[in-house]
Amino acid sequence: MRVSICHCRACQRRTGGPFSAQARFPIENVSIDGQFRVWERLADSGRKAWYRWCVGCGGTIAYVNEGVEELVAVPLGAFADDTGDEPLPALTISVFEGEKQPWLRIEGDGIIHQD
Repeated sequence: MRVSICHCRACQRRTGGPFSAQARFPIENVSIDGQFRVWERLADSGRKAWYRWCVGCGGTIAYVNEGVEELVAVPLGAFADDTGDEPLPALTISVFEGEKQPWLRIEGDGIIHQD
């Protein structure tokens, strides 16, 4: 559906970086196998978010946001190609830019910028 990055402080804390990066898909097109736990938090938007994280490595596997439960977000790192032959998909939207780190610039054609 889209590839986005989020600059909210919660995503910065969760990822340990200046933003999170994810691809969103219709939930009926995604299946998650293996062991995971669910963590619920109140997002900066004021809505709930439910994160699934791997019990083995602690990494975020996927998450769903309240109000758009028909979509699931999967971190782009889950698609990393160890060979380097396949680049990650291009960014289409950058959200919570009001909390973006001041030294970070998001550039590219066709990117939607939202505060």
